[in-house]
Amino acid sequence: MALEFTDANFEALVLKSDKPVIVDFWAVWCGPCRMVGPIVEEIGEEYGDKALVGKLDVDHNPEVAKEFGIRNIPTILFFKDGKVADKQVGAVPKNVLANKLEALV
Repeated sequence: MALEFTDANFEALVLKSDKPVIVDFWAVWCGPCRMVGPIVEEIGEEYGDKALVGKLDVDHNPEVAKEFGIRNIPTILFFKDGKVADKQVGAVPKNVLANKLEALV
């Protein structure tokens, strides 16, 4: 299951994580986000012990979205050692996200 990242917990959960982290920047009203959401959930279940996988609602957490320059959603950022290691903008098949994560694990 995907974690819920917020402006309040982002630094502790994402930037200070000792595992790779996927952050799905999304919003309730975004159609493509609803297509990517279940894929992110599946990856979270499959990589549960090797990576952190979560979602950040840009409408409720504008600070983190602004800090990372999120202008289009869905945007998925891949973090390693507290830094952005990869990025995917727009809806893509599961294997694209899994391959990007696998390169960081």
